[in-house]
Formats: sequence, structure tokens, C-alpha cells
Amino acid sequence: MENRSLNSRIETKQADWKRDWRLYQFNRQIVNNTHPTQDKPTVAFFAASTRLTGISLNAAFSYLTACGLQVADVPVVYFACQAGMSRCVLGTNWQDPSQPPPCSACISQSRRLFAHAPTVDFTYQEDEILRKSVEKLGVSELSEFVYQSTQEMDVVPLGKLVLPSLRWVNRLHSLPDDEPTRFLFREYILSAWHIAVEFSRFLEQTEPDVVVVFNGVLYPEATVRWLAQQCGLRVITHEVGFNPFSAFFTDQQATAYPIDIPDGYELTAEQNASLDEYLEQRFKGNFTMAGIQFWPEMRHMDEDFIQKANQFDQIVSVFTNVIFDTSQIHANSVFTNMFAWLDLVDEIIKDHPETLFVIRAHPDELRKGKQSRESVPEWIIRKEVDKYNNVIFVNPNEYLSSYDLIQRSKFVMVYNSSIGLEAALMGEVVLCGGKARYTQYETVFFPASPEQYRSKAEQFISTDKIIEIPEEYLLNARRFMYFQLFKASLPFDEFLEEHTRSGYVRLKPISWRQLKTENSPTMQTLINGIIHDQPFLLGDQNNYA
Repeated sequence: MENRSLNSRIETKQADWKRDWRLYQFNRQIVNNTHPTQDKPTVAFFAASTRLTGISLNAAFSYLTACGLQVADVPVVYFACQAGMSRCVLGTNWQDPSQPPPCSACISQSRRLFAHAPTVDFTYQEDEILRKSVEKLGVSELSEFVYQSTQEMDVVPLGKLVLPSLRWVNRLHSLPDDEPTRFLFREYILSAWHIAVEFSRFLEQTEPDVVVVFNGVLYPEATVRWLAQQCGLRVITHEVGFNPFSAFFTDQQATAYPIDIPDGYELTAEQNASLDEYLEQRFKGNFTMAGIQFWPEMRHMDEDFIQKANQFDQIVSVFTNVIFDTSQIHANSVFTNMFAWLDLVDEIIKDHPETLFVIRAHPDELRKGKQSRESVPEWIIRKEVDKYNNVIFVNPNEYLSSYDLIQRSKFVMVYNSSIGLEAALMGEVVLCGGKARYTQYETVFFPASPEQYRSKAEQFISTDKIIEIPEEYLLNARRFMYFQLFKASLPFDEFLEEHTRSGYVRLKPISWRQLKTENSPTMQTLINGIIHDQPFLLGDQNNYA
């Protein structure tokens, strides 16, 4: 056991050395072979919430995009944290909020990562007046807190900018009004304000034309995005895409995944074939998202399940989400949160003992290091749903095939899960409770209020007829899924490979020439999008499906 542990540490050290050496060599290539010119717009980068000591996918996307711009002779500048926050998002230990972040190791990594471009660092300095303003406030007051230090400075909605980060770090939606939560809330607000002050100076000093940030939801990037927009600057955000080693870029909020499909766009026979091939693998569980393999295996329904199901008139499947996920700030448009939706589902279940409801918890609720502290299994126990005769609950770590459930269901209820789009692609009826990325097009039934949601559910449960799905739902679902996979997900697999440490990546042995637009459809798309304000979509000729 000790030898295996020692070998693992040696392998990790070797992988880190290889990563750093490749990074050093590649940065030298960029510096020696690029010549940014002042007649092109300056692009600023900020991605403090993507990594600490290694290179994550989003840190790599930001880094390679900046390098690609420089190869195209576009001036690039970094706004970089150098112990610039009292508490940062990735450096927070929710079990011990007083624990300081690992600044020295992070700063060392920043120096390696940003060595190819000019960098403006910021360090932390506390605003004593702001500290006194927040020191006695509760969680609800902190959530709505705004601040203005001088008449020249805009009123900054610090509470709203910080709130999603508190939920993400604490792995829950309903924040307790206790001292550890208040402490962390105060530190985040103080840090967000300092970022606003420092970024204002950065804008005056560097005068960028475009700002590129990680998703724009976690508070460092949310603050920078808000301030840049107040100054009339265009802000690009990015997130992981829907294929391995792929990224999604947008001039809106990346966690909403806004995708613009031209009116009347029709898939070709070749595109339909590519989509069908992908879906065949997806329905077998052969896929990853953000480097995570959710389905190490996929189990079909056993005889006990089938016998129980045969006792009821019909099956309705219910698919949940992770309550603290950054997508939830967009999802909570009809219901206040996912559990408010589940409470309504609970009422519907009680009213229909003739119907079997299968509630499927999201597998990400138990992801190592990100386990939800406000979970669906806890809701099941609290509401005593597990005691209902007409409910089967599937835990997050049970690998029952969701696709088998969908096929046997009269209709499917989801909040904003991806499974809703997949069910629509299977030609099934989907009743959606939260705003999802696919509800921007007519793909599923998406009632506008809780009352309308319940009415539609009652209608579907009570009817003896086959529920008619508008023909355009399936067509829109196929178009959206195709765009999501093969046009809006920009591939970086040519440049990146997995690290031995989970959640991290490293550069392949690449040349700076691979970032030239004539050699990389991804870089061509990014430069056209960032510099020329074109859609961040791969052209059909560049499709890698």
C-alpha cells in the first residue's frame, strides 16, 4: 500500500513537471513569434475562479484563446489575482471558512500561465468603511446589499453578485443564517468590492476593447463582467462545452448556453447521421461532461421493478438537478428553486395513487468533492415520499438507465436537466419546470407559472389519449442538439490531454503555428467572435462531427 502511494505521488510530480516544462516552452514560442499591433483591439482576460495550482479545462480555454489572439497579432493583457481576495471561491473550505486560500501556490501557477502576455496584478486591501457596513448584517440583508464609496463610483450590487458563489461553495441553495455563512458572505463582499476598485484602475490603465472572463457567475468574474458592462465594454464569457475538451463561448452568460440557430435552418442528411451516431452512444451512457464520466455502467430495469410498475395504470418519470449548480440562476424563472418545484410534484403524486412516479436523482449530487448538502434524497426523507406506495426513488449512485425509464413513461417531468432534451429527441412528452438551455426554442412543454404547470401535468395524467407533441418540438430539439454539439462546442482536443490528477489537464507537445487561424477552425471561430463580433459557431466546413 505504501509503495502504491509513493508511486502515485511520483507519477503526479512527473506529470506536473511535464506540464510546467511544456507550458514554459510554449510560452517562449508565443513571445518569440508573435507581434501584437496597436491597430487591433486590446483584449483583457480574467479567470480567477478556474484553478488554483493546476490547469483546469476553463483555465486552459482562457490561456489558449489568449495565445491564439496573440498569434493573430492581437494585443492581450491579463488582470491577475496576486492574493487579491480575502477569500476566493476555489480556495474556500466551507467546513472551515476561516481557512485562508492557498495564495502562494496559486500565484506561482499564475506566473507560469501568464508568462506569454502583459499582466497587471492586484493584491488585497480592505475597505474599513465597507467592513463596518456589513459586520452586523444577516444573510438576507447581505444578499441584497449594495455599496457606493463615492459619488463618482456606481452603486454596485455586491450581494447579488456574490450570492451564487456562496451557494456553489456551500453546495446548497438555502443558506443558513449562521456565523460561518455570514463570515464567508462578508469576506466575499469585501473581496468583490476590492476587485471592482482594482478593475476600474485596470480599465483606466490598459483601456481594453473587449473583456473575456470565465462564466460570469462566480463572484470575481461576475464583478468584472458587471463593471465592464457598466463601462460599455463587450464581455465574452466561457464554459465547458458538450464534447470532451470542448468550450462554449458567448457574449451573454455562458451558464445559460444561449445558442442562436438561424431561422429555417435544416440539418442535412450527413448532419442528421452524425447526430444519430452521437445519440446512439449517449443512450448507452458513453459520454463525459467537463471531464466527468457519470455512467461507469448502465443497468436496465430488473424483474422487481417491472412487477411493481405493472400494478399501476401508467408511469411518470421525474428527473431532478443539482440545487447549487450555476445553471440554477437561470432555471429559477417559474419556481423559486428546484425544491419548490418538487413540492408541487409531491402534491401531484399524492393526488394520483393510480400512477407510478419514478423520481431519478441527478448523479452529480454525489460527485466526489462536490457532494450536495441540500439533496433530493434528503427531500425524499423529509417529505416521507419514500413511504408512498406509488413512488420508486432512484438514488444518485444507482445506475438505472434513464432512457429505459423514459421509454416506459407516459410523460417525463424535469426541472432543467439535459435529460429533458434527450427525452424530446426520443419523441417523448416532456414537461419542464425550470428554464433550460433548450427552452429558448420550442422543444418541450414549458408552462409559464406553477399553476399552469400543475394544470398541464393533471391534463397529461388524466387523459386516456396519446399526448400529441407538436411536430416542431422534435425538429427544434434535433437542431438545438446538433448546434450544441457540433457548432457551439469548440474543440480544444488538438491542444490538450488529461492530467493524472482528476479535474486538471495539460498541454500536448504543440507548436504555436497550430494556433494560426488557417490551421485551427477553433481559433478562427474565436478570433472572428472576439474581434469581429461574429457568432461563436463553427462553420459547416469546419464541422468536426
